[in-house]
Amino acid sequence: MLNGGHQSLGQMVVSLARSYTAQLNARLEPLALSQARLQVISALETEGEQTQRELAERLGVEQATMANTLARLDRDGLVVRLPHPDDRRAQLVRLTEKAGVLIAPAREAVKDADRALLTGLPEAEQALFVSMIARLSASAPSSETPR
Repeated sequence: MLNGGHQSLGQMVVSLARSYTAQLNARLEPLALSQARLQVISALETEGEQTQRELAERLGVEQATMANTLARLDRDGLVVRLPHPDDRRAQLVRLTEKAGVLIAPAREAVKDADRALLTGLPEAEQALFVSMIARLSASAPSSETPR
């Protein structure tokens, strides 16, 4: 809904997300990471080894996008692909030690980007904003389109 020439809520959220992603990517660049690559590393760190399909579903991206991201992570020595014990067609993706070393500095980069995003708000409003975003994210409809 456009309101007197102002952006809709959706447009503001998209604009904010793009700005945040650019800020985060700038902070991750010295680690040879990006927000997309960090999402994969974080999912593997949290959930352990997974298939490409599981990662794509968990992160809500297309298989081709995940394949490209994993190829770059593999090329850079951040993941390895192992034969799946139960499915000869699938491979399990696992983090390497090289990726493990990047996790702590990547977390610091995320914290820095978060702080930069919130600097325009007083401290009390920062906590409220984060709380509201968390509630909206938890209650938002799935990103999958109905078929």
